[in-house]
Amino acid sequence: MALNFRPPPLPVPNRRDLIALPLIIALFFIVAHAGREMAVPFHLGQTLDISLSPAVLPEYGLYTVLRMLAALAVSFVFTLGYAWLAAHNRYAERILIPALDVLQSVPILGYLSITVTGFMALFPGSLAGVQLAVIFAVFTSQAWNMTFSLYQSLKTVPRDLQEAATLYRLNAWQRFWKVELPFAMPGLLWNTMMSMSGGWFFVVASEAITVSNQTVMVPGIGSYIATAIAQKDLPAIGWAIVAMIVIILLYDTLLFRPIVAWADKFKFEMTAAGDAPRSAVLDFLRRTRVLRLLAVIPSLLWQASVRLTPRVPLRAAAPASRRRWADGVFYAIVAVFAVWALARLLQVLPRDFGWPMVGHVILLGLITGFKVFVLVALSALVWVPVGVWIGLRPRWAQKVQPLAQFLAAFPANLLFPLFVVAIVHWHLNVDVWTAPLMILGSMWYILFSVVGAASAIPTDMREAAQNLGLRGWLLWKRLYLPGIFPGFVTGAITASGGAWNASIVAEVVSWGDKTLVATGLGAYISQTTAQGKTAQIALGVGVMSLLVILTNRLFWHRLYDLAQRRVRLD
Repeated sequence: MALNFRPPPLPVPNRRDLIALPLIIALFFIVAHAGREMAVPFHLGQTLDISLSPAVLPEYGLYTVLRMLAALAVSFVFTLGYAWLAAHNRYAERILIPALDVLQSVPILGYLSITVTGFMALFPGSLAGVQLAVIFAVFTSQAWNMTFSLYQSLKTVPRDLQEAATLYRLNAWQRFWKVELPFAMPGLLWNTMMSMSGGWFFVVASEAITVSNQTVMVPGIGSYIATAIAQKDLPAIGWAIVAMIVIILLYDTLLFRPIVAWADKFKFEMTAAGDAPRSAVLDFLRRTRVLRLLAVIPSLLWQASVRLTPRVPLRAAAPASRRRWADGVFYAIVAVFAVWALARLLQVLPRDFGWPMVGHVILLGLITGFKVFVLVALSALVWVPVGVWIGLRPRWAQKVQPLAQFLAAFPANLLFPLFVVAIVHWHLNVDVWTAPLMILGSMWYILFSVVGAASAIPTDMREAAQNLGLRGWLLWKRLYLPGIFPGFVTGAITASGGAWNASIVAEVVSWGDKTLVATGLGAYISQTTAQGKTAQIALGVGVMSLLVILTNRLFWHRLYDLAQRRVRLD
């Protein structure tokens, strides 16, 4: 008996496919062309001309966006692995989280002064090495915020979800992709948008950097802005702002808005939200035929990797005596290493710098630290209520989303001329009036984190609070503040780290040939970097890292522990 098998008919492209497919193919060609142009021949000492003509801004914008998207992709992969290991292995957590504090506190210039020559050595005679150094620098401004967000979410997964994963005997791979990452998705997505926008703040520093009295520039929006500031070209700065607005609107419409609408299904709640976010681009793609067919194969492979992995047997927890023995060994190793490092430090510091210089740098760090603490506190008072209001209203969140991304992406460097002119004209205190520049690029971490946390508050909890008649301060005390608390801590930590980083450029501001220097550790690092004093750079970066670690360990991570123990969606 012959089998009458007929293969399923191939889908006929509809009019949406006829629009989408050519656009996607054209996008591939544009990216390929830009990638080829970003790897042109280059030798150390060679000067690349940066034009201030508005006609070059589309090309420069394409280069900058490609660097930022490449850095964002690397940051996302780094976040998944690093945060998962820190959240699931208590020994790794005690090493990785302090290490993350160190990595967050190291200034962008600290990375660039080391990595530029290293990447150029990997690709001699090509601009690709400098491009990779810029991508790495942008990565260092994006990854830590995303990692802290995912780590915080993994540590506060509701107990009923954990019990369900244990009951179904999900292994680590299945548990992460089916339970943990979906729960963390709303907060992670908003922090990813913040990381993308926050990367713009450091684009100027990464695309035009001076190391050892030598300036290395690559074509892009950042180098365009740096050149315009150096030449006092206000029209060029205006054109750069217009280009940034257009670019942010484009990638918000084509990338982030569809992802926000798609990720709404991961919201942890028992009842559906009344007004879910929408995206015209996502609706358009869902109505295509060929594109949806092309997405079937990777989707099937992904589902197979999750479904076909073996389930884990139910096992009892390790005995307390074994855990205590392992803890003793771990802390003994850490203590030996700490004593050895401290002894070496006490030998090196007086020999290479002398205690008076070390004390002076620590005092500068305390001054900058006081500025950071005050600025973060003031930002929280402003942006926590705004973030809750936006996060609880998806329709408004969609309207405000591109505006918030633009404000977060707006480089504070463009405001330096206004501050310089105002300080000189009215003879203002440089230490006081340059301080706001430190928080302009990082206060948005608080807003985005709070918006993500507020949007993740389950609808059924909000309806229960409404039925119980909670109003005013009682509603904030019982629902809103506990609901956003873990996200706020994440935003405050990254805002604090961002402000420390921003002090490098905010405590030394210039407009043309006029330069103002504030008192603080950021100014010290900026000046020693420009002079190529490697030892002094290391001292400044080390003091900054130490102060950030102490602040995070003694204050912020205690709030993390409080969120993990008492403030959960259980």
